[in-house]
Amino acid sequence: MTSKLERLREMTVVVADTGDIAAVRRLNPQDCTTNPTLLLKAAGDPASAPLVDEAIAWGRSLSGPIEARAEAVCDRLAVSFGAELAGIVPGRVSTEVDADLSFDTQATLAKARAIIAAYEARGIGRERILIKIAATWEGIRAAEILQKEGIDCNLTLLFSLVQAVACADAGVFLISPFVGRILDWHKARGGGPYTPDDDPGVVSVRAIYAYYKAHGIDTVVMGASFRNAGEIEALAGCDRLTISPALLDELAADEGDLPRRLSPDTIAEAPARLALDEPHFRYLLNADAMATEKLAEGIRAFVKDLHALRALVTERLAG
Repeated sequence: MTSKLERLREMTVVVADTGDIAAVRRLNPQDCTTNPTLLLKAAGDPASAPLVDEAIAWGRSLSGPIEARAEAVCDRLAVSFGAELAGIVPGRVSTEVDADLSFDTQATLAKARAIIAAYEARGIGRERILIKIAATWEGIRAAEILQKEGIDCNLTLLFSLVQAVACADAGVFLISPFVGRILDWHKARGGGPYTPDDDPGVVSVRAIYAYYKAHGIDTVVMGASFRNAGEIEALAGCDRLTISPALLDELAADEGDLPRRLSPDTIAEAPARLALDEPHFRYLLNADAMATEKLAEGIRAFVKDLHALRALVTERLAG
């Protein structure tokens, strides 16, 4: 019998949402994506000790304030993990720009270019890397410039059609619309119970997918942040889906049928084309309480984990 995971691979590019190197080797995804939370978790895994030890030793060889050295070590760790993952997956690895730069276009550009340079110094070309940036107005503007430099971007923490439209207008390579966090927001306010088809996160991604396909937009739609396998099944056929190891294992163990739910050929209705400038973008995003709150919350959470990683590195450097 064919598993649901195998069926999904026939219609969607499957991406592993993890920094766990052993899990990526076992699951054989096409691409791999990480974030500060996953990197912090991976850094605490004994299996990753050689990567962490090497970065710490390198950091001790640097001069300057310990805070600056800790930040440099964290950057090196992100690239070290990414390089390991790039040696396993045949496709792309997403590496995230520091979340505390989410509202600073120039700092995001500098960090993204440094990440690409670090990968290229290890013999990994930019065609293997996606620079992951929060889908703020400032982040989208940075991505627009990077795309023109041949640096492909993955715009994350995306919760609304308005963010997706702005990313498409900027020529972004790929977006990561979140599913589970949208569901969390609605459930916390008494919504539901939901089926996979009326799950508000699934509905959001389907609307974005329909908008892109109906208007001939090439930006890749990669659904992310899943809470259950039903959400994934409801988006079968989406360009890409980034999935945690636990849910990949669940799909691999399930031999049930998996029909295609999304296809460019079956778009029945799509949102009208939007024209956005900065004031209109900010107004529409502000009008969407869920997207505004989840974007802010997501940035805060990633910054918290980034700072925790820096604290861990600082302690190691001092010791």
